[in-house]
Amino acid sequence: MNRCLVNGQVTDMIRCDDRGLSYGDGLFETMAVVAGKMPLWQLHMDRLQRGCGRLKLTCPDMDELQTEVAELLQGVDRAVIKLLLTRGSGGRGYAPVTSGIPTRVLQCHPWPELSRDYWETGVKVMFCGHRLARQPALAGIKHLNRLDQVLARGEWTDPDIQEGLLADTEGHIIEAVGHNVFLVNGETLLTPDLQFSGVAGVMREYLLKLVSERGYAVQIRPLSRQEVLAADAIFLCNSIHGIWPVCELDGKHYSRNPLVCDLRDTIAQVIPYY
Repeated sequence: MNRCLVNGQVTDMIRCDDRGLSYGDGLFETMAVVAGKMPLWQLHMDRLQRGCGRLKLTCPDMDELQTEVAELLQGVDRAVIKLLLTRGSGGRGYAPVTSGIPTRVLQCHPWPELSRDYWETGVKVMFCGHRLARQPALAGIKHLNRLDQVLARGEWTDPDIQEGLLADTEGHIIEAVGHNVFLVNGETLLTPDLQFSGVAGVMREYLLKLVSERGYAVQIRPLSRQEVLAADAIFLCNSIHGIWPVCELDGKHYSRNPLVCDLRDTIAQVIPYY
């Protein structure tokens, strides 16, 4: 099951002068489909609109987009929908085209089959050597240039390691290659400040609202490598995996944490990831 629409048409072809291909000039969203529905759709669309405003892209018509997604999901119960939005075709040169027509790509991928241990026992994580640049103009949005993540993911081949943590050039831990990061110290949750780099994930946003409603103390601030290692617990989150507890980081082992288990199970009631 790999279905694709480009600007509403069934095809897997885009123009060779598309600015998304040439410059990474665009945005993307990766969305979970469960029981034929997309529980975090609105959060994804809100972030897409924020990204369009930041990059000065024309945002897709939401009704048209929903119609196209419904077409892709006919007969589909569980899947991953990926939306790519580029500035469209523009020839050579960096100057953004102002009269171009954006390219809109929708892909439907099979749901990833992963070990239940990732949710129940936890995942093994390492520190990556690659550093993220600090660029507030791009921080938070999910733009198409993912070379940082490509280089970082190339640092390990060990199948027992599921993720790597990335720091910025100042040494602050920002995120994992494909997840956001939370720490637990007692009854307090901490997550990195993303005003200079990193992706503000929709699951991170969902969790911040959830823990606030439950009365947990939350701190959003720069976090050092030492603070991360000293935490009572660490967990990773994204919109496709929900919450993964970290059982080992850089050789240090972490015990099962009740707060993390509670959040994981609460999220799984909304989106049964496993």
